[in-house]
Amino acid sequence: MTHAQRFADTGRLGPGRRASLAKIRRFGGPGERGQAGMGALAARVLRAMWLPALLALLAACGPSAPPEQRLRAAMEQLQGSIEKRDASAIDAQLSKDFVGPDGLDRASARRLAAASFLRYRDVGIKIVGLEVNLQPGHATVRFNAALSGGSGQVLPDAAQLYEVQTGWREEDGEWRMTSAQWTPRL
Repeated sequence: MTHAQRFADTGRLGPGRRASLAKIRRFGGPGERGQAGMGALAARVLRAMWLPALLALLAACGPSAPPEQRLRAAMEQLQGSIEKRDASAIDAQLSKDFVGPDGLDRASARRLAAASFLRYRDVGIKIVGLEVNLQPGHATVRFNAALSGGSGQVLPDAAQLYEVQTGWREEDGEWRMTSAQWTPRL
């Protein structure tokens, strides 16, 4: 029973307010589920917006999208995987023959990511100055990355700015990172 219905049952609503009660019953009052109230209106708007947004994302990542657009989407996915602290998602974006600094291979890169995620509860990455050099089937991406890690406090426990160069190869319609080199800037 809604607040308005309780008032109606006690007879506190005057004749001029009967129309208001009818509107509340029709559009739903606060706390009513499944009726078309303001919360339900917002839910309908969000439902109407998520499908076009999802289709746009799939179109950007699909094989019909231009290679640079798909590469940038792969970079965003990698950034999201780092922020979510998901070492297996990072591993999935690395090529089987991935090579990093000092002989770092794919398995070592996954272990490095997992160890960092165990050390820091909160991990952040900001990428700026993204430069893409696209060649048929492969690409080089240069950027600056600010990495931070912390234990949930306002200020991070550690932060570092890096100059990064990555190599990418298109494998089965998806971009996979084949190499990465990074140099601390600060």
